[in-house]
Formats: sequence, structure tokens, C-alpha cells
Amino acid sequence: MNAPTVLISGAGLAGPSLAYWLSESDYRVIVLELADGIRPGGQTVDLRGAGREVVQRMGLLEEMRSRSLDQAGAAWVRSDGSRRAEMPVTAFHGNGLISQLEILRGDLADGLYQATKDGVEYRFSTRISALSDRGDAVDVTLTDGTSLTVDLVVGADGPHSAVRRLVFGPEEQFVVPLGGYHAWFTAPDTVGLDGWYLLYQAPGINASMRPSHDPHIAKAGLAFRSEPIDYDRHDVAQQRGLLEERLAGQGWHCDELLAAAAEADDFYFDSFAQVHMPTVSRGRVTLVGDAGYCASPLSGMGTSLALVGSYVLAGELGPAESLDTAGIAAAFERYEAIMAPYIESCQHLANDLDTYMPATPSEIAIRTGIMKWMQRWPFRSYAEKKWFTIADAIDLPNYSLG
Repeated sequence: MNAPTVLISGAGLAGPSLAYWLSESDYRVIVLELADGIRPGGQTVDLRGAGREVVQRMGLLEEMRSRSLDQAGAAWVRSDGSRRAEMPVTAFHGNGLISQLEILRGDLADGLYQATKDGVEYRFSTRISALSDRGDAVDVTLTDGTSLTVDLVVGADGPHSAVRRLVFGPEEQFVVPLGGYHAWFTAPDTVGLDGWYLLYQAPGINASMRPSHDPHIAKAGLAFRSEPIDYDRHDVAQQRGLLEERLAGQGWHCDELLAAAAEADDFYFDSFAQVHMPTVSRGRVTLVGDAGYCASPLSGMGTSLALVGSYVLAGELGPAESLDTAGIAAAFERYEAIMAPYIESCQHLANDLDTYMPATPSEIAIRTGIMKWMQRWPFRSYAEKKWFTIADAIDLPNYSLG
């Protein structure tokens, strides 16, 4: 009997993570990625709580630790660069805003790819253009013109998921805007970060710089509050123009960062949004990570959701030899039930923009004051309970995988 074939769309974090666990359980796994390879670089993500535990169970924690960044903490700065508040990496036992294990998204993705490439088939520069679930299998057509028939399809292709659109309907049904837009890109470190993640807030905007492996290079971010904007997701010039309109002349290093954004070849722009779905499974198709339950970058939990969701999905599917149609439906149902409370907790962390982008000068003063006081007794225990224990807000099942 041939091993069941699982087709995963997306080679970011959720896709290779799921591929790891499924290949350990003797599935034949094919991963599609529209880019021509694993995307390098990217912004900083953290490994904490249950997400870090999943990486530990993979046996990859030390590998990821070797790829991690050396960071001092986060600091909120005024227009002249002086600091309003600081939160060192040691705050909250290393589980504060900056965790003890921070890694560039591309380095994490590459680590997962290196751990799976020998047992998983990766196909780059293509994605799913059409699929038909016929009950006992799924017929799939790819954008490169090839066709294949597989046992399961998993969309791990991000908040703008093509798999979700093909199977569940238009993006507008599931993507909930949170009231702002953000851009991420690489920029020269003109301030001397020295390991610190610097955040500058003016009413309705946020500019930030954080360290990378190169002391001369920063990972930069620009963001602004706004009602939904009708813009072309593929028109980078238009997106840069939107940033220019709202952040030019706003103080600190905003103008320098706008100039860097205009030249950056890794520029990325999107809305702050979440994905809410009544179910992420239909027939022999399911979604994992941002495609099914994006919490937005504001939550800081996207990486954990991707890693934990992939682990739980693979665990509930079980060994390849026991897969059947009835078992698939039951596994998907258990996967969603286990993940639901964790997803809700993670998404709740990002239900408004007030902390990241306060709307008025008085709100900025209040929020930065909170960042100082939450590190002190008696507020510390409240902050730990409300914000910094969410990463562990799931009891990971122990599956026999591999």
C-alpha cells in the first residue's frame, strides 16, 4: 500500500513544521511555495512557551538557539531619541515583549527546511490554482501547469491564503481589519541599536528599529492607524506612497526609514488583521497557521500558533497507515477543538492598536508609563497573568510521532 500523500501549500513556518511531523509519521509530503526558495531574512520572531516546546520536541531547539539574535530588550523613545521606558529581555523571566529566544523569520524557516528537505518533496515557484475534493481524494492543478491527486490538502499559505479562497470563499468573509497598516523592511542602523529594539510613537503612528545579525543593519517597521484603504496589494510604489503620506516629518528617524523603505528589496506592506473562521476544515482540506487563524503581528503569537497548530494537526491525523476518510473528519474535528481556546487567547492579545499606536499624546504617556510600572510589584504578577502566560495557554498532547 502506498503511503498517503499530503500536499501542503506554503513553505513559511507552518508548512515545513507540519511537513516535519507528517514525514515522521510516514506520510508522503509535498510542499509548494510560490517563491523560488525559502524566503531569507524577514523580521524577528520569538520562540516561547508552547511554540518553543514544539521545537524542543523536534530536537531542533539548540539549532534554533544557534541562529538566534542577541538582544538587550525593548525601549520606547521620544523624538529626540531619549528613552521614555525600557523593558530588558530579562523582564518576566525572559517572556516579556522580547523573549530570550528571538530569531529572524527566515532563519527559523530555513532551519525547518534543512530538517525536512531530505524526507519531503519541495516544489518552488508554484502554488495551487484549482482543486476538486471528490471524497476519496483531491485533484489539484498547479500554476506551473502540472496536476496531481493527493489524499489531503493543507493551506499553510498565510493570511491571504489561496487555498482558503478556493475552498471556503473570498478573503473578505474571514479577514477582520484591526484599524491600521504596517510595513517591514531592512534599513541601515543609523542609531547604534546595541541590541535594543527601539519603538517611537507619535499620535496614530509607530516607527521601530531592531537589531539583526549585522550590527550595521536594522530590521525596521513603520505603521499607522487607518480605516480600511482600497489599495493594490501588488503595487509596492502605491504602498510606499501611503507610508510617505502618513509618516513624513513625524520626528525621530521616520524620514530616514521612509528613504530606506523606498530602496529596500525586502519591503512588505499589509494591514493589521486577523483571520476568523467558523471552521478551518472542509472534506479533505484544512488550514494551519495564519491561513486559518492569523492573530496579527500585534499579538506576537503567530509563530507559536503556526508551530503548535502544525504539531496538533499531525498528531491528530496519526500514523499514515491508519488514515481513512472517517478518520480524517474526526482528526480535523479534534484538531480544531484542541486549538480553539489557544487561538482565542492569542487573538485576544491583538484586539486593538492602543498599546502599539496610541492615538493621542496623553495616551502615549499613559501607555509608556504602563510599560514601566508593569515590571514592578504588585503590577508585575497581573501583567504576567494577563499578557505573558498566553504562550503557555495550551496543554500540548503527547503524540507518538516518528
